[in-house]
Amino acid sequence: MLVVGLTGGIGSGKTAVSDRFALFGIPIIDTDLIARELVEPGQPALAEIAAEFGADCLDDQGRLDRGRLRERVFVDDAGRRKLEEILHPRIRAVARHRIAALSTPYCLLVIPLLAETGMTDLVDRVLVVDAPEAEQIRRVMTRDQVEEAQARRILAAQARRDQRLALADDVLENSGDLAKLELPIAELHQHYLCLAATQSL
Repeated sequence: MLVVGLTGGIGSGKTAVSDRFALFGIPIIDTDLIARELVEPGQPALAEIAAEFGADCLDDQGRLDRGRLRERVFVDDAGRRKLEEILHPRIRAVARHRIAALSTPYCLLVIPLLAETGMTDLVDRVLVVDAPEAEQIRRVMTRDQVEEAQARRILAAQARRDQRLALADDVLENSGDLAKLELPIAELHQHYLCLAATQSL
């Protein structure tokens, strides 16, 4: 099966793109959603995070306080790396398992930090959703209710735009008008079906 890695900086519109591929019946495996599952109460990863970063990273119900943890790790490179050491091997294992269980011509593996994590070995092809930095910052501020400085810190902690684009086999420009993505996504869907058919011969 062809595995297409979907990536892009924060606020680039990855979810909007993956939602449209899902309308074609394409399975979406989202590593952000896997990460959320891994930090549910009772999961070993959550216990490790609490031990590493302190119990105040949990809320009154024992759930991860993402806002508090985000504030902590995005001003501390060592802390961010430690969090990645806890989560990334587990995310990789779950992603491999879910890909192996599929029988469709292709699937999308959404990996926001593809350039940073080196998970390129999980995918056959890379699709980058690209957006202007100013638009990314605007979207992050609106979606996450954070100040511009916080949005810029998150952006700065990710790979540079040129680093992501260097990995790309395909690029979708998403400057804001989602309607303009409909045709390019439909064309990519057909392209991936053709590639998958060729690959299976």
